[in-house]
Amino acid sequence: MPTRARKTPLPPPRSLARSSSARLSRAPKGSRARPASREKWVYLFDEGRGDMKDLLGGKGANLAEMTRIGLPVPPGFIVTTQACNAFLAAGSRFPEGLWEQELTALRKLEKRAGRSLGDPENPLLVSCRSGARFSMPGMMDTLLNIGMNDAVAERLAARTGDARFAYDAYRRLVQMFGTVVLGVPDEPFEQVLEQHRRQQGVENDAALPAEDLKAITESFKAIVREKTGRDFPQEPVEQLRLATEAVFRSWNGKRAVDYRNAAGIAHDLGTAVNIVTMVFGNRGEDSGTGVVTTRNVSTGEREMEGDYLSNAQGEDVVSGTRPTLRISALKELHPKLYAQLERYCQKLERHFRDVQDVEFTIEQGKLWMLQTRDAKRTAQAAVRIAVELAGERLINRKEAVLRVKPEQIDFFLHPQFAPADKKAARERGDLLATGLNVSPGAASGVVAFDADTAERWSKEVKKAVIMVRPETKPDDVHGMLAARGILTSRGGRTSHAALVARQFGKPAVVGVSAMEVDCEKRQLTVAGRVLHEGDTVSIDGTTGEVFAGPLETVIPDLKDPHILKLLEWADSFRKLGVYANADYPRDAQQARELGAEGVGLCRTEHMFFETDRLPHVQRMILARTDEERDEALARLLPFQREDFLGLFRAMNGQPVTIRLIDPPLHEFLPSHDELLHDVTELETRLELLKGKPEAVGMEATLASKRRMLEAVHSMREANPMLGLRGVRLGIHLPALVRMQVRALFEAACQCAREGVRVFPKVMIPLIAHSNELRVEKETLEAEARAVMKERGLKVAYQFGTMIEIPRAALTADQIAQDAEFFSFGTNDLTQTTYGISRDDAETGFLSEYLSKRILPENPFATIDQRGVGALMEMAVRLGRKTRPTLDIGICGEHGGDPKTIAFCHRIGLDYVSCSPYRVPIARLAAAHAALATAP
Repeated sequence: MPTRARKTPLPPPRSLARSSSARLSRAPKGSRARPASREKWVYLFDEGRGDMKDLLGGKGANLAEMTRIGLPVPPGFIVTTQACNAFLAAGSRFPEGLWEQELTALRKLEKRAGRSLGDPENPLLVSCRSGARFSMPGMMDTLLNIGMNDAVAERLAARTGDARFAYDAYRRLVQMFGTVVLGVPDEPFEQVLEQHRRQQGVENDAALPAEDLKAITESFKAIVREKTGRDFPQEPVEQLRLATEAVFRSWNGKRAVDYRNAAGIAHDLGTAVNIVTMVFGNRGEDSGTGVVTTRNVSTGEREMEGDYLSNAQGEDVVSGTRPTLRISALKELHPKLYAQLERYCQKLERHFRDVQDVEFTIEQGKLWMLQTRDAKRTAQAAVRIAVELAGERLINRKEAVLRVKPEQIDFFLHPQFAPADKKAARERGDLLATGLNVSPGAASGVVAFDADTAERWSKEVKKAVIMVRPETKPDDVHGMLAARGILTSRGGRTSHAALVARQFGKPAVVGVSAMEVDCEKRQLTVAGRVLHEGDTVSIDGTTGEVFAGPLETVIPDLKDPHILKLLEWADSFRKLGVYANADYPRDAQQARELGAEGVGLCRTEHMFFETDRLPHVQRMILARTDEERDEALARLLPFQREDFLGLFRAMNGQPVTIRLIDPPLHEFLPSHDELLHDVTELETRLELLKGKPEAVGMEATLASKRRMLEAVHSMREANPMLGLRGVRLGIHLPALVRMQVRALFEAACQCAREGVRVFPKVMIPLIAHSNELRVEKETLEAEARAVMKERGLKVAYQFGTMIEIPRAALTADQIAQDAEFFSFGTNDLTQTTYGISRDDAETGFLSEYLSKRILPENPFATIDQRGVGALMEMAVRLGRKTRPTLDIGICGEHGGDPKTIAFCHRIGLDYVSCSPYRVPIARLAAAHAALATAP
């Protein structure tokens, strides 16, 4: 549908030859004179400054600043972001005084330019460009060559002797105006252009002769008339007004809204409108246009990088319609202009103290600077640029640290797919689906549908494997460790697959609901394609994309000297300690190499899932007497002791927080449904084989399965995650946790005797009442003292608890009487505060809640500060009221989230703990938090 605008004054045709000042002063027919608005809606470039981005938008403020520092900027003016918001709030109507101020600014612009809008003898042409507070490249609308009409085009062609230039400018305006302002689809215009290119045998519009461009212009006007029922407006003032309205409306266009959602930009900022005198790069071979960055924004190298086109307008460079030249080509074509551009770029970089993205045009040998903004850059370039700018004393170290986002550090820790390879895969149609991007990085490998196959292929056949499951379980860990990446059709951001993947730095995509995984048939079905076991897939854990076939990966290097220096600076500013969640010695060693200052969480149950230990765990669970259970625990103790020895040695002198067993015991056994299926199948087969020799071995297997089923059935709970686990399990089976504490202190004493400094912190999980902690602590501390007495050594240690139940936070003052430290287990604290299961929510209604903005953010990814955060803040206050020296940290998955880290800094935590591969991110985020609150 055509866009309807408020009626604007249309002067009689004879006025086209007059000075525009008389025309601009006319009021719309039938309107009453209104007093001038007190609100200032419009600013000339020389009335603005670079620090006025909220009002003038980024582009307008920078144009004003470039004008102020003396760069050659075409004259222009800016309609403010406040005007945009007022326009949209009024139902797409100009606020009082806006149009009058815009006309007044136009008169001043005409005077400065020495030309008049709509005057065929001396025409002024202007562009109308968007410009929000934050750069949103290509997301909103722009119009060029406003002021062209039949009379101007005809006289411009005659006066310049360049009809091609005149009608090239005119056809561009008609096409842009039709699509942007009047809502005409772009296809009819492109079809006309393609027809003329084909007739002339040329590849791009720049090669079309003047006669064709004139004919194209007429065809474009006919398209406008046919599609909208109105003629293309010949009055330049009407063009300007309708263009201003269109740019305002584009703030709420779908692509702009989607971009802001993705970039985290507020929706109430509005866009400014920049009216700028046109300068033309399509005036011949001594003209051209380009886009350049003052440094290489891919690598960070100190060199200009960009594209240039001779005899072209700016849109030709960015649209991809013509193959561009590297900016170095300008040096060969026009060395003096290149040197001038280089000086201006250096001046802009020094003035703005950051790498700039610059647009320029050369019109018949004169260089004009059209735009500058802080350049977007890769993570690698961001780090190098920040460090080198500090080295050049353009910024200080604090600014350098703040210039790099914590999330960008991921680039240095995980393999990435080569961008060109991903693009080619999409073009081939090999993008299969998109799921949750739960663990960054990229991996290609053959599909394996179970953990044993994944491990065998990886270790024995030396294949790169992607383990594909509907969802993973704890006993899949060995396959997950062997695989290059993990892909599941179910599960959320804190599902087992996601947690383990992040823990071990494995790329993972989970919750791919469009993918059907059939482990029995050994195949997956997605996007109408069937992939079998052994076929190759590629997963991008950074974006959540799944591709068919292999993709090339690029492995970043954390040993890059720039990132090491930046993190060293970050460490000097942060107040929070940064620990790691590490379950194995190799994790602890990796974490320490990445800068961890301790282990904030060792989940001892993960050690139990190793293939050489799980049978002993199951025997302990299935034991019918204390003697049987003690025998199984005695076999487990050396394994646990060796694990703790490795942790203490790896973290030599740094605190190691060891959480005693937390999950319910049924997780160490096969599922009830699987066992019931196996028993039923075995019973059926035995009935058929009754009396035959092969039935003998099956009878023993059936007896074992029945016993296991009986045990699992006896443990079944309606809600096991709120049942017999954590401290409740420790009180119910004290022998189990005594074994763990004995193993821990035997390892600590052995390390101390070797000269290794140790500081164990024993964490008792899932406390809801202070009496639970008191009872458990008394039992376990007695075991610790007994071990140290046996070994003739004393080691410093602490007993503390995990705050993951709301009641524990509410009664933290009582719990602190026995706890020497608190560690917030925010995964369960969020679940129990919200009363929802995170896995069920993330693959179910939570996505709907987020899309409908019922919840502003995923509470399992970033701490809900008003709810869960309020409980944490209360626990900190109450706990330290009882015990002022109480050591407090966070060890849930939130511990690696930059927003959560800032919150933890604010409420006074001592440390955050996260997966080893997020330690560098947490170090930088903690520095950001400290600098943000510094006086």
